[in-house]
Amino acid sequence: MTLFQVARPLLGMVDAETAHRLTLAALRLGVVPPGDVVASPALAVNLFDLSFPNPLGLAAGFDKNAEVIDPMLRLGFGFVEVGSLTPEPQGGNPRPRLFRLPEDQGIINRLGFNNGGHDAAVARLDRRRGRPGIVGVNIGANRTTTDRIGDYLRGIANFNRLAD
Repeated sequence: MTLFQVARPLLGMVDAETAHRLTLAALRLGVVPPGDVVASPALAVNLFDLSFPNPLGLAAGFDKNAEVIDPMLRLGFGFVEVGSLTPEPQGGNPRPRLFRLPEDQGIINRLGFNNGGHDAAVARLDRRRGRPGIVGVNIGANRTTTDRIGDYLRGIANFNRLAD
């Protein structure tokens, strides 16, 4: 029995947002299924001067705070996008905001831009510099900002050297 086969029913016993938080915590602790990802040259994609090992990426919304990039890459994703990140930390939308669709094997994510802000993510991305893997950064404006354009410009300035 695999770790996934054990964890999935257990995570299904708690609400979707708690399951998400527990999954992130496990990934931060290094609980990643063993085994090497087999790279297939047939899946490689070269785009924008970047060499992706495969075209399957993790979109923004899962790793909002750039905390589990390397574990997700080890699971076989061709790239990981973090965020959405706002200049200042913010809580996101009121709960409930993450919904399972079991019959569709899907999830609706209405978390909002809940995140720890630029500074925390910049520090994490700085620490992982030089490691392999393509990383994208999704930026956003704070909900209460009076200068939305300025928030986006801050995001570009803070992450342009850290995002692929």
